[in-house]
Amino acid sequence: MHHRATSRRTLLTVTAAAAAAAVTGVTTPTALADSAGPASDDRSLRRLISRMSLEEKVGQLFVMRVYGHSATAPDQADIDLNLAEIGVRTAAELVEKYHVGGIIYFSWAHNTRDPHQIAELSNGIQRAGLAQPTPLPLLISTDQEHGIVCRVGKPATLMPGAMALGAGGSHSDAREAAQIAGAELAAVGIRQNYAPVADVNVNPANPVIGIRSFGSDPQAVAGLVAAQVKGYQRAGVAATSKHFPGHGDTAVDSHYGLPTITHTREQWAELDAPPFRSAIAAGIDSIMTAHIVVPSLDPSEDPATLSRPILTGILREQLGYDGVVVTDSLGMEGVRTKYGDDRVPVLALKAGVDQLLNPPKLDIAWNAVLQAVKSGELTEARLDESILRILRLKAGLGLFHKPFVTSAGVDRTVGTAAHLAQADRIAEETTTLLLNEGALLPVSRRSHGNVLVVGADPASPSGTTGPPTTTLATAFVELGFSATALSTGITPTAAKIDEAVAAAAGRDVVVVATYNVSATSPQRTLVSRLVATGVPVVTVAIRNPYDIAGLTGQRATLATYSWTDVELRAAVRVITGHARPKGRLPVPVQRADDPSKVLYPVGHGLSYAKRN
Repeated sequence: MHHRATSRRTLLTVTAAAAAAAVTGVTTPTALADSAGPASDDRSLRRLISRMSLEEKVGQLFVMRVYGHSATAPDQADIDLNLAEIGVRTAAELVEKYHVGGIIYFSWAHNTRDPHQIAELSNGIQRAGLAQPTPLPLLISTDQEHGIVCRVGKPATLMPGAMALGAGGSHSDAREAAQIAGAELAAVGIRQNYAPVADVNVNPANPVIGIRSFGSDPQAVAGLVAAQVKGYQRAGVAATSKHFPGHGDTAVDSHYGLPTITHTREQWAELDAPPFRSAIAAGIDSIMTAHIVVPSLDPSEDPATLSRPILTGILREQLGYDGVVVTDSLGMEGVRTKYGDDRVPVLALKAGVDQLLNPPKLDIAWNAVLQAVKSGELTEARLDESILRILRLKAGLGLFHKPFVTSAGVDRTVGTAAHLAQADRIAEETTTLLLNEGALLPVSRRSHGNVLVVGADPASPSGTTGPPTTTLATAFVELGFSATALSTGITPTAAKIDEAVAAAAGRDVVVVATYNVSATSPQRTLVSRLVATGVPVVTVAIRNPYDIAGLTGQRATLATYSWTDVELRAAVRVITGHARPKGRLPVPVQRADDPSKVLYPVGHGLSYAKRN
C-alpha cells in the first residue's frame, strides 16, 4: 500500500486542529496548514486507536449510504428516507450516532447532483467527522467504474468503460483514463473508488459483470487492472479491485442470488487470480470481496465475503495482501441467503474483512458487531487490526491533513476541456469494427448524407447522458450530415418496427443501436425488416459485443461496449471516417446457433485502408 503523506507529529494534533476548523465552519484546509501533517507510522495510529471508545471503533468499520445532497439540510423527502432506513435525519446525524468510518455516494440517493454540490456534501460530512469526540475524517467512496456504472455524471468527464479500454488494449490510455477520473473524484471529496473491476469475463452469459470487465484474457485484464490502479492512486484516490476471488464466470447476479463458481483451484489460479495478483503488485489500496461460492477454495460453501479460507488463507496469506478489504454491498441477496443480517457483519470480520459496506439495516449490523465484541466472539484486538488498516489508508491519502476540498479546485479540475478531449481521444481507440461488407464504411456526406438512427435507448448510467439514438443523430448532424432519431426501444413493438421501416424510405443509410440481442429479441426483426428495404443498415452494439451473432443482413457492425455519449460520438466519427477504427475484441463472439464455435475471436477488429 502506498503511504502518500507522512509527518513526525501525532495524528491527534492534526485531528484537534481539524476539529477546531469544523466547529468554526472552515471548509478549506487553511486551519490545518499550520499544524503538522499526520504521522503515517503505525505507532501514532495505534495511539489514536487506543483513545477511541468501543462504539467509535465499531463505527469505523462501516461504510454507509445516506440520502440527500447536503450533510445537514437535505430535502424533506430524503430526511424521510433516512429516518425510515437508518433512523437519522441527515448524514451529519449518521456520523454523530454511529461514528461511521465512511459514506458511499449514489446518484439514486441524491448525493451526486453536480460537482460543487458533491464537494460541499463531502465537506459537510468531514466537518461532522471532525466534530466527534475522537475527531476522524471519513473515507468517502463511490462506484465510478465509467461505462455502464457511473454515479457522478456530466459535467464531470465520463470515460470509456472497462471492456472498451480492453478493446483499445493500451495500458497508457487505461492509466490516463483512471488518473483523470481519479483527479475529478478527489476534487469533489471522493477518495475511494470501487474500481477497477478485476473479474475476467469468461462467461458471455454473465448477467452482472459483462462489459464491466476488461475482457476474457487473464493476462490482458491483469495489465489493464494494474494500469488503472496506478492511475487512480497517482490522482490521490484509493483504487479498489473487485470482486475477489473473481466474479467473471457466473450466470447468476449476486444482487439477487448466490452464484457458485465451479472452477478448480488450478483453474482459479490460471483464470481468476492474475488480475488480483497484478493489482497487489501495483500497490492496490483496497480489494472488494464477492458474494459468490467457490467450493474448490472453501468446501463450506460460505460466500467468499464470509470465508476465512478465501479472505485470510488465500488473499492475506497466499497472495500477501495487507491492505484494506471491503465487502461488496451487504444489502445484496448473495450474502444474505445463508445467514441473517445480524450474523453477516460478524462473520465477515471473522473472515478477514476490514470495511463493512452498506448493510441493509445499520442498527442491526452495528449492534451485532458491538455485541460480538462484548460477548467475546470478536476481540477488540481484531477490530483494532482492521481499524489500523483503515486509518493507514486515510493517513496515506492525506485526509488527516487535508480533509476538505475547495470550489476553486472543482472548477480547476472537473470536466475541463483538456479532460474531455482526452476522453474523446481514448474512446476513438476503443471503437471496434466487426463487419464492413463491400467497404460500406466510412460513409461520406456526399454519398450517404441522409441518415436515420433507430434502436434502443436504455437509461443513462449516470442519469446525465443520452438517449443513445439522439446522441448518435446529433453527432451525425454536427459532422454535417442530415440525421433523424427514432427510438424503437429494447423490445420494439410491431408498430414501432413498421414506423422505422416507413422512416427508412428515401434515406441513404440506417444506423441501428442494438442492446443485448437474444435469440427471441424483436430487435432481430427490426434489423431484418430494415435490411429488406434495400437501404444499407449499420448496427452499433451499444452494450455487449455479442449482438452481431444474432443479426443478419446488415452491411456493417460496430461495438462501443457502452452507450455513454463519449463512446457513441466516437462510433459516429468512425462511421463517417473522421477516425479510423482501432479497437480489437477483448472477448470472443460465439456463434448463436452453436456456442461451442467462435464467430469472431479475441483480437478481431477491422480498419480502413489508409488514404494516400
